[in-house]
Amino acid sequence: MPSATPQFDAACRILTTLRAAGCEAYLAGGCVRDLLLGREPADYDVATSATPEVVLEMFPRTFAVGAHFGVVLVAEGEGDSYICTEVATFRSDGDYSDGRHPDEVRYTLSAAEDVQRRDFTINGLLLDPLKGTGFSPYVADTASEGASAHEGRSEPRLAPQLSSKSLRHAVVDHVGGLADLDAGVIRAIGDPSRRFQEDQLRLLRAVRFAARFSFDIDPATHAAVRALSPRIHAVSRERVRDELTKMLTEGHARPAFELLDETGLLAEVLPEIARMKGVAQPPQFHPEGDVWVHTLLLLAQLPRGCPLTLAWGALLHDVGKPPTFRVAPDRIRFDGHVEVGVAMGAEICRRFRFSNDETRTILALIENHMRFADAPRMKASTLKRFFRLENFDQHLALHRMDCLAAHANLDIFDFVRESYEATPEEVVRPVPLITGRELIAAGYAPGPQFQQMLHTVEDAQLEGTIATTDEALTLVRERFPQT
Repeated sequence: MPSATPQFDAACRILTTLRAAGCEAYLAGGCVRDLLLGREPADYDVATSATPEVVLEMFPRTFAVGAHFGVVLVAEGEGDSYICTEVATFRSDGDYSDGRHPDEVRYTLSAAEDVQRRDFTINGLLLDPLKGTGFSPYVADTASEGASAHEGRSEPRLAPQLSSKSLRHAVVDHVGGLADLDAGVIRAIGDPSRRFQEDQLRLLRAVRFAARFSFDIDPATHAAVRALSPRIHAVSRERVRDELTKMLTEGHARPAFELLDETGLLAEVLPEIARMKGVAQPPQFHPEGDVWVHTLLLLAQLPRGCPLTLAWGALLHDVGKPPTFRVAPDRIRFDGHVEVGVAMGAEICRRFRFSNDETRTILALIENHMRFADAPRMKASTLKRFFRLENFDQHLALHRMDCLAAHANLDIFDFVRESYEATPEEVVRPVPLITGRELIAAGYAPGPQFQQMLHTVEDAQLEGTIATTDEALTLVRERFPQT
């Protein structure tokens, strides 16, 4: 075997060690699926007949992170080269009374029995990378022979140094996963209702995988998702948040949210977004259609790997429109939708337990997305203060997507972007000409008026009408005469 990546090499060494001890062992799950699709796996998991006790004894550095469920982390290296590989014992699970973890785990020597507990057929494949020679999964190639026709072109593609036929020959398929990969189908293993009731997060995962790979959901699996969608409330809000964030940031946000709506999951996890459907907008500003269509057009523009705050800001920027909709004599209006949207966004961020920093950025995106319309008429000082918004690049990106999802006029975006790029940081945030110390020295008593004085001076400094401390004090004496 030629060397591939450190993660792949580490997994292969673990397989070799397990096999030498007489244990059955394979690469399993998502890494096999991704290799067959010509994608770079995020990590490599190993499935084996060896029990956790055997694995813990066999390798010098291990962590029994989930030994109760047959999972051990095997570690290699130090510092930046530290690599952990998850090694799971073949098992058969009992009932899942909490909808998350099996009540009982029974180890088995059968790989065929082990894969029956997994979620979808495309994730139930096993791979013997030691079978044959010449396998190196990490050679960049934009036309990999092993890549699926269903794969989006925006993600890195990888070419096994092995023909597609040889790679498939190394796959052990007990669940029909290869056929579903070829057909572009997300299908639950066995009874879909049982699979989803074992772990209700799989309801969201079915949607995410279908959107990520541009696959269809098998009709029986789709029907089970729709029927069981209310069960999603049994899943922790953090896990739901993380799945939704992946949908928003994997480069396929629009089809993901269309599927969420189609399966009934959207109304369960984000009813505020579901209420956007059918909420009309003034056609002179929004020829694209209602608030839901507008939001989908924004989601379609989210690039793979974008900041989660930008993604959620795009999703929620108009969340205040449905409750503020009214038909005025002149046109449809959404009076106060920004303020209402900020309040609703805050509640959604609390519900999904976003961090304080994430919440602050998401709410700022909602709060400021309408300010761009005033930018060409802003005073220089106001525009520079606008540029001071934290993560201003995300505000710019949201405004651009907002325009392209509506009237497609980028004149204001171009004006703001060009002004922003042409204004040095020291001009946006200049060193203050005076502080409270200079005001006290000039004979002013400390008090609430100090803030107004300093703001007036900074305004003039940003406008370029004053540039020295003496000029600043002269301005203060003119505007705030001492009695």
